[in-house]
Amino acid sequence: MELSYWWILPLAAAAVTVAAWLYLRRRRSVQTRVVAHGDRLTDLPEYRLALRRYRTRLALAALLAGLVLVASAITAARPALRSTEQPEIRNRDIVLCLDVSGSMASTDAALAAVFKDLAKQFDGERIGMVIFDSSSVQLFPLTDDYDYVEEQLSHAEKALSDGAGSFFDGTWNGEGSSLIGDGLASCVQSFPDTDPSGNAAGDTARSRSVVLATDNFVSGAPIFTLSEAAALAGTKNVKVHALNPSDLDYGDQPDQPGAQLKAAVEATGGAYSGVDNPEAVPRIVRKVQETEATTYVSAPQAVVTDAPGWPLGIAVLAGLGMLVLGRRVEP
Repeated sequence: MELSYWWILPLAAAAVTVAAWLYLRRRRSVQTRVVAHGDRLTDLPEYRLALRRYRTRLALAALLAGLVLVASAITAARPALRSTEQPEIRNRDIVLCLDVSGSMASTDAALAAVFKDLAKQFDGERIGMVIFDSSSVQLFPLTDDYDYVEEQLSHAEKALSDGAGSFFDGTWNGEGSSLIGDGLASCVQSFPDTDPSGNAAGDTARSRSVVLATDNFVSGAPIFTLSEAAALAGTKNVKVHALNPSDLDYGDQPDQPGAQLKAAVEATGGAYSGVDNPEAVPRIVRKVQETEATTYVSAPQAVVTDAPGWPLGIAVLAGLGMLVLGRRVEP
C-alpha cells in the first residue's frame, strides 16, 4: 500500500492543529460566573447520570470525528496498490491481404467488411493489412491495437465503397494489374525476419497466417507466380487462407483460377472458401486458431491500482455513528 499524494496528510494534521489551538484559545477567553449552592444540583444522582452520559457521548463523538478526518485525509491522499504483472500474449500474427484490382471493384467493400468481422473474432493476436494491384501498399503494420485496426478497416470499407482514389495510391506502380503472386509475396514479407529455423529473430516462435482475398484473375506478368508465392509462404512457416468472391464463376478444372488458388493455399496448410459461403469466416477463424502455439509471458509491467475502499468505508461508518449520537437519547 502506498499513498500517491502523501503530502496531504501533514497538511491535514497542520490544519487540525491550528483549528484545535484556535478553539482552545477562544474557550479560555469565555467569561464564567460563580453560582451559589450549585452543589445542590450537581450532587443529584440524576444530574450525575446525565453528565456521565453526556461526557461519554462527547468522547465518542470526538473519537468518530477524528476517524472521519483521518479516513478522509487518507482517501484524499489516494491510497494505491502497486504490483507487477506479466500478462500472457497469444503468439499469432495475421496479415489481411486484399486484391484491389478492377476485377475486384464490386466486392472489395464487402470484403473489407468481412475483414472487419474477421478481426473482431480474434483476441490477443497481432493484425496487419496489405492491399495490392500491380504493386503493394501496407495499410497498417502488425499491431494488437484493435481500436486502430477497426478504425483503419472502417476507413478502407468507406474508401472502397466510394472508390476514393487516394486510398489506392501506390498500388499502380507496376506493369499490368492484379499481380496475385507479387501481392501474396508482399503480404508474406510483411512478417518480421526469420532465422534459418523459421522462427522470428530474437522472438518466441509465432504462428503466422495470411488471409488472402482475391479472384486470382491475373492481368500482367508478375515476378512471382501464385505457386511460387505459396512456396515462399511455406519456407517462412506462413499458412495462407483464401477468400474468393468469384468462386462460383469457375469450374473445378486444375487450370481454372479458383482451382489454382485453392491448390496453392491448401499446399501451405490453409483453407479456401467462397465469400458467399456463410461458413467462410468461421472456418478461417478455426483454421487460424488451430495453428496457435503456446502462449508466452510478456515483459513485467508495473500496475498501480487505486484502493480507496477501506478508508472510505471507515469514514462512512464513523459518519453514521455521529448521526446516531446526534439524536436525542431518552433516559
